[in-house]
Order: sequence, then structure tokens, then C-alpha cells
Amino acid sequence: MSDDRPSLRPRTPWGPVVLGRLSIAALVGVVVLLGLVRAGAIVIPARLDPFAPLQVSDSPNWLTRMKLARLQDDAPLCRAVLATSSVTFRTVPDRERDDGCGVTDAVEVTRSSVAFSGSFTATCPLAVAWALLETHVLQPAAQRHLGQEVSRVLHLGTYACRNIDHRAGGRRSEHASANAIDISGFVLADGQRVTLVDAWDGPDARRAAFLRAVRDGACRFFDVVLGPDYNDAHRDHFHLDMGAYRACR
Repeated sequence: MSDDRPSLRPRTPWGPVVLGRLSIAALVGVVVLLGLVRAGAIVIPARLDPFAPLQVSDSPNWLTRMKLARLQDDAPLCRAVLATSSVTFRTVPDRERDDGCGVTDAVEVTRSSVAFSGSFTATCPLAVAWALLETHVLQPAAQRHLGQEVSRVLHLGTYACRNIDHRAGGRRSEHASANAIDISGFVLADGQRVTLVDAWDGPDARRAAFLRAVRDGACRFFDVVLGPDYNDAHRDHFHLDMGAYRACR
């Protein structure tokens, strides 16, 4: 008996072929577009240009962290970026030590749009991250939750030649290279003090909300942000650093 059914042939995998070609075309298009941007044939806003240096005043976007990371290995660029902020600083000599402590490509910060409880030495990327936090998080959060700006920042220092959590063994803290700062509180324009030890779990919901907004916003710019929710050792301060790890707690 004859079989009139059409012969069955294996299907050609057009889907993967087409997708593969589209992916290649998209990649080529991106490379060409980036080349035109870099050559100046296409002009886009600096904040959206991956090749343009970071500007502290620009609204943060998905390129901000990439541009901030670029400063880690480019001291002149970092200082040029820091100069676009309100931070008052001077460069300090490198101090390298054999015990894993010391500072390299660091600056001394004396003030910014706010006063500090004392000047401090910090790596340039840490100072830039602070400038971003101050501009885009700290002052807006103070206005939103407390109705006024911060006039002074209370800190516990940056450089300290020690291990993490002061342990006898283990690796060096980011403080050992001035790549971290501990913030204990803030003084508002009217003189009120908002400290973590009193306000984080205190009765004033507005102050608690302000501090949590600062903590959450700091995670956008700093690599590690630790506060009272992390452990008892941080019950009275935020630890902010630009180290090799990522944590927001």
C-alpha cells in the first residue's frame, strides 16, 4: 500500500542561527557606536558618555560606579574629578610600610560643603565617593526627613594601622591604607546632633529614617557599608570603604 503522507525531514534550526546573527550584528553596532562617540562624531551628555570622566555634580546613573572604579588606578584623574566637587583637599606624600599599612595616592580633606569634626587623610577614590554621597544622598535625605541641611559631619577617623575588628590575626582593615572612614553622626543647621548611637533605634522616627536613607544611599557609591544592623561593633557608626569586597549591611 502506498503512503501518501509527506516525507518527514528534520527541521532546520533557523531560530538559533537567526539569534546568533542578530547578536553579532548588535555587538558590531555597539562597537561602531562607541567608536563614533570616542571619535567625537556623536556627541552625548558627559554623564551618559562612558569615556567621559566622572563629574560629582552629575546625577548618578548606571555608569557612575564604573567611572568611580576607573579612579582606583589613575591618581591624576581622581584628583581632577575630586576638584569638581566641593571638597577642599591637598595631596599628601605616600607613606608605604612593610607591615601592610601606609597610604598611597591619598589626600587630606579639611572640609566640603559641610564641616568635619576633624580633617582626615583618605585615598582619593574614598574622598570622591564621599563627595557623591554628600551631594546626592546626605543633603537631600536631611532635607526630606528633617527639613534642613547637615552642617557638620562627625567621624571617628580614617587611617589606623590595624586588622579587621582589631583581631590579632587576619587581614588588614581598609583603615590600614586610609581607604575607609567611620561616620558616627551629623550636626544639623540648627545645631541638633543626630548620632547613630542615639537615633538609629531611638524614639524619633524621622531621625531613624534619615540615618537609614544615608546608609542605603552610601551603598550606591562605597564598596562596603556596615552599620548597626551588621554587628554590635558598628552600633555607633557607619563604616564606609572602597575595598575589594561588596557588602551593604
